[in-house]
Amino acid sequence: MESIGREELDVIVVGAGNAATCAALSARENGARVLMLEIAPEEAKAGNSAFTGGAFRVVYHGAEDLARLIPDMNETELRDVDFGSYTEEQYFEDMGRLTQYRCDPDLTEILIRNSFEAGLWMRSKGVRFQLGLGRQAFRVEGRFKFWGGLACHIWGGGKELMKGLHARAARDGITVLYETPAIGLLAGDRGVEGVRVRHAGRLHDLRAKVVVLACGGFEANAEMRARYLGPNWDLAKVRGTRFNTGQGLKMALDLGAAVAGHWSGAHAVAWDLNAPPFGDLDVGDRFQKHNYPFGIVVNARGERFLDEGADFHSYTYAKYGGEILNQQACSRGRSSTRKSSICCARNTASRASPKKRPTASRRWPSGSTASIRAAFW
Repeated sequence: MESIGREELDVIVVGAGNAATCAALSARENGARVLMLEIAPEEAKAGNSAFTGGAFRVVYHGAEDLARLIPDMNETELRDVDFGSYTEEQYFEDMGRLTQYRCDPDLTEILIRNSFEAGLWMRSKGVRFQLGLGRQAFRVEGRFKFWGGLACHIWGGGKELMKGLHARAARDGITVLYETPAIGLLAGDRGVEGVRVRHAGRLHDLRAKVVVLACGGFEANAEMRARYLGPNWDLAKVRGTRFNTGQGLKMALDLGAAVAGHWSGAHAVAWDLNAPPFGDLDVGDRFQKHNYPFGIVVNARGERFLDEGADFHSYTYAKYGGEILNQQACSRGRSSTRKSSICCARNTASRASPKKRPTASRRWPSGSTASIRAAFW
């Protein structure tokens, strides 16, 4: 640690999940000297990324595009699958419709127009993809058809995603300091000039030209959930890591960072009542309850309180956890009569902008914008 503190670093990345590791790999690819900081021990590394089921939304125009991401498709898959397409226009429409046009237009355009190239880049870094036949396709007249724009999945889910990316980071000479929480940003005349960390019980100041905060939201912090999301959110279970406590957000706010984003909203799903308080890497996301479109959901008083068939579950599941939590008032707290509890994922901030979406007739509203995603994809 002492030698690292004396090194001249270009980039410090706080975090070790998918976003953090991709940022580190990209910086290293462009010649930067990079250090990653991970609050968790090595066996629990990679944040919520390690818990993801692996669905990967990407623009594609047919089997030829998917074959570039999944070159090992077999003859049976090529024969029995109607690959269809998922265009930029469909992606823009889904983003606008599902966020009520609150998603940041500039960031949304970057996400969508670069989604396919991003997938190719990730594959070049050791990430493998597969067809989403398990949960995102139905057999129609003898052939599988994809729905929901999720034909492509990460092979092996989050565990394999992070195994591949961290293996590449090690091969590229990127150091990861485990059990090293960042506790503050170092401010100077040039702005942020480094990070104060705690390592092996001692404080250290690490300096770099650039600091990247990619250390998750506050879903594992019960106090922040109750403060920002509202009453009873401190009772929600956490689908993923116990280490996403909002420290990165706190550090930025302490230096006067602008506050933006949908702080009172979150990705939350129906979750098994008997699941542990935090995620289990051996179980992953399999505590989820996604079969509601095939029946009805009632509260402890036998009342329906949501539209189970409003859309495919991929488009509704992330908001129905909050609807379940709202039924607490009906049962005077946590009811043991319900089959499911709810589980909270990440709430993150993004920039606000009133600009128009390139392909939509509706105007993006100004004010708070949403940039929320499943913490366990």
